[in-house]
Amino acid sequence: MSDPLNSRILAVSEDCIIGFHRDPFDVIAAAAGLDVETVRDHIRAMLEGGTVRRVRQTLLASNLAPGALAAWYVPSDRLQQAFDDLFVSDPFSGHVVIRSSEPGAAGTEYRLWTTLKVPQGFSLERHAAVIARRIGATDHRLMRAKALFALGVGHTRRRGVLPGCRSDAPGEVMYPTVTTLSPREWRVLEALKHEFEPAEIAPEPWAGRAAEAHETIEGFCQVASGLEAKAVIGRFSTFLEHVKPTAGGERATRYNALFHWAVPPGSEIAAGREVGRHDVITHAYWREAGPNFRNVNVMAVAHGMEKETVAAHKAAIDAHLTEAGVPVTYTNVFWGGRSEIKPSEVLPGAYERWCAANGIDPEQMREGESQ
Repeated sequence: MSDPLNSRILAVSEDCIIGFHRDPFDVIAAAAGLDVETVRDHIRAMLEGGTVRRVRQTLLASNLAPGALAAWYVPSDRLQQAFDDLFVSDPFSGHVVIRSSEPGAAGTEYRLWTTLKVPQGFSLERHAAVIARRIGATDHRLMRAKALFALGVGHTRRRGVLPGCRSDAPGEVMYPTVTTLSPREWRVLEALKHEFEPAEIAPEPWAGRAAEAHETIEGFCQVASGLEAKAVIGRFSTFLEHVKPTAGGERATRYNALFHWAVPPGSEIAAGREVGRHDVITHAYWREAGPNFRNVNVMAVAHGMEKETVAAHKAAIDAHLTEAGVPVTYTNVFWGGRSEIKPSEVLPGAYERWCAANGIDPEQMREGESQ
């Protein structure tokens, strides 16, 4: 990342390549003002060297599978074991983070936070109940996203962003809607979504995936473009570690924070759009946290190299909400500690296989079925 050419590429490749492209590396090169061979060589080297932890086509998973942000109340003597369990053994838990907040803040006993998705047809609540028993959680809270206002992690281009910097227009509103796919679309999606190996960072990068999906390259790209039209394709991205140092000892960021605001009912969209317009924000949502969290309903995530700077971003957003006339009845910050990031599995067949491997009848885990 200290290499100027790598930084130039990463400023584009982390979160600026939206949608499906037959040659995403060519698109990155054009946006970065470089030749495509240079871009391929540098991304391949960063992946092999551990600067980039994964290269993949992201999905808008909220439109593919029911999901929620989950907060788990786990006794302190089981916290690390529960973290390991969710990261290693639950393919449907994505971001796994141990968080802390100031003493006396609402919900401080909920230290373990995850994103959670279950494939279509299965119950998010039933899966969470199984997981809670397994990890020894005495309570848990599922917070589904009612709306999204920002979604895109680009640490490199956010370096140096000053507190209060924001776009001229409020953030866009996106409403999660689970989309039905055909068997052919699921087959292409399965081949599309997994991480790139270094050897695949080459001309015609989807050729092997097309063969995997039993498609011609033209057919594969046609179906993938159709999936983009159905709003289930996100960005093509090169991912850096959020907190952990790379193989070369560099860090993309040191601190991450989950910001909480409680606003009066009816103000959630206005508040979320004002939060989402701030350049530092990687994710912003309307989620109902409930009384244990003093009815927080707008949340956002920010990262930074210095804790004081991240706190200054939060203060600037607070001041902006006041200026925008959005009343805030409560606010808090949950700081991230130990964390691991992986994409949540969204394939229905993968859920059935997980059930079989864990001695669970998948029919008992279906949405709407009696237990």
